[in-house]
Amino acid sequence: MTVWIIFIAVIIIFLALDLGVFNRKAHIIKTKEASIWTSVWVSLALAFSGVIYWLFSNGMVENPTGLTPNTAVIKYITGYLIELSLSIDNVFVIAVIFSSFKIPEKYQHRVLFWGILGAIVFRALMIFFGVALINKVDWIVYVFGGFLLYTAFKMLTSSEEDFNPKQSPMYRFLRKFFPITHTIEGDRFFIRRMGIKAATPLFLALMIIELTDVLFALDSIPAILAITADPFIVFSSNILAILGLRSMYFLISRMLQKFRYINYSLVVILAFVGVKMMLSHHVEIPEWVSLGIIVLALAAGIIASIYIPSEKAPIQEK
Repeated sequence: MTVWIIFIAVIIIFLALDLGVFNRKAHIIKTKEASIWTSVWVSLALAFSGVIYWLFSNGMVENPTGLTPNTAVIKYITGYLIELSLSIDNVFVIAVIFSSFKIPEKYQHRVLFWGILGAIVFRALMIFFGVALINKVDWIVYVFGGFLLYTAFKMLTSSEEDFNPKQSPMYRFLRKFFPITHTIEGDRFFIRRMGIKAATPLFLALMIIELTDVLFALDSIPAILAITADPFIVFSSNILAILGLRSMYFLISRMLQKFRYINYSLVVILAFVGVKMMLSHHVEIPEWVSLGIIVLALAAGIIASIYIPSEKAPIQEK
């Protein structure tokens, strides 16, 4: 448990520095700043693969699936890339939520920060129960695999344009329990007027982002469990991918049309891990094959987005 405690403590320190030092004052995060922070988070996550190798080499972390250090590193990187790529789809939805509630750009980082904290808690619980199911109930892999295939099909046939945050169950639920104001007063989640405490659009956006992250986790957790059932690798790769989501949002939300084909990459990734999970008891797919397919799918989506002309006018970057 020492390794787990140290890892979680480091994550808390990173988050405290993020909000308390680097982003203490609300400001608009421009593309250059977002690019720098995205590079920092991705570099830290990839560098952590060295820590994974060290931990597994010295037996400093529980190893219930009997992984060698090299295999643990490959599984960690593969899992991280899956979680990071699936986070891209989350960016599209977050952009719709912010637009729907007219959240000013200078306050979006604060909403995402608290959204990340909630996501860490929810995903930790889902990982704990998911790993327990995988290790104790053999047939659950077929359920997870089938669900991933279904999700890939739904992603292929649906559009983010169909999503309306103000018609979500969470929005209707909050309206029943909180007075809601459409006025934004700084970065406050609640305001008090005439003795009545009312939720601001920032709080509504935060709650709906939390709900959508839980829904996205229903896809991403089974996806990484198709790669490994090692709890520390699943948790660390998932959390490090989430930490990079905020800066990634500010980096690519302004270039959504440039990445219009990335959804097809995500469909391929989800379909592949779904098939991999359903065949896991019969066919062993080498880890380097899994990693190669994920990288190739992402590269193909990015290249297609860059070189295939768009019928719409591109969104101007800020």
